[in-house]
Amino acid sequence: MAMRSIRHPGPVAPVRERVAAGTAVPLVLRLRAGQSVNMAVTGALAQAGYASGYADLDRLAIEPMHYVIPAAAPDTSHAAWYSDTRSPAGVVTVEGAGVIVGIRDGEPFIHCHGIWLHNDGERRAGHLLPHEAIVARDTDVRAWGLDGVMFVAKDDAETNFKLFSAEAAADDGEFSSRQRALACTMRPNGDISAAIERVCQSHGFMNASVVGVGSLVGVDFADGSHVPSYATEVMVRRGTVAEGRCELDVALVDMNGDIHEGLLAHGSNPVCVTFELVIVEE
Repeated sequence: MAMRSIRHPGPVAPVRERVAAGTAVPLVLRLRAGQSVNMAVTGALAQAGYASGYADLDRLAIEPMHYVIPAAAPDTSHAAWYSDTRSPAGVVTVEGAGVIVGIRDGEPFIHCHGIWLHNDGERRAGHLLPHEAIVARDTDVRAWGLDGVMFVAKDDAETNFKLFSAEAAADDGEFSSRQRALACTMRPNGDISAAIERVCQSHGFMNASVVGVGSLVGVDFADGSHVPSYATEVMVRRGTVAEGRCELDVALVDMNGDIHEGLLAHGSNPVCVTFELVIVEE
């Protein structure tokens, strides 16, 4: 049976996986109250000496909070789009959220998907609006700083979005605690687990941890359950490559705003618009 796919408005790019090899350093970042989430994350990462990386926003308090979920495109210029902005009242607490950090239009920028608890206890998920959402309390979060690689947002003809692209960058070579790492950006319609396995095999990563955010065309879980939504916003909660085989435990929101969680089935989960990953060798 053919794997699901989505048709984007532009020409199909010949290169389906962009990969840049570098190193990663584990960090703890202090996010400061009163700053936008974008400024807090990128500023703390820059203070540690990095322009690109990944962060987990677990337990971060945000007020005001603004986010969107996937939605049908209003016209044929895109295959999918975003909902109206959702702005719950009061302090919203992040249960878990993944952030890819890079550069867009010459400025530091984050791409964040996550799950959060509204002030009334309602559990929701989506794509955080990074300049509009504000950190409510100083919070320490775990992160990876990347050397030798960079996520740079570029206009993408295939999808008609401006998307992060994994690129080679300067490496300062200073740290002894670094691990080999890959920055990856995956294009539409390829199975995400198989793409990760190919990338790891080509770079000699037999065992690795995987973090990142992206979107899938519907979702098949390993337990046999299925999400029919043709656009989803996904974060990797726990990703591993063990002896060359990839397993991804994810959380995602569909076009109805419903949250789905679990281990992805292998070989049947095509990327919708993009997937941005940091793969760290174990």
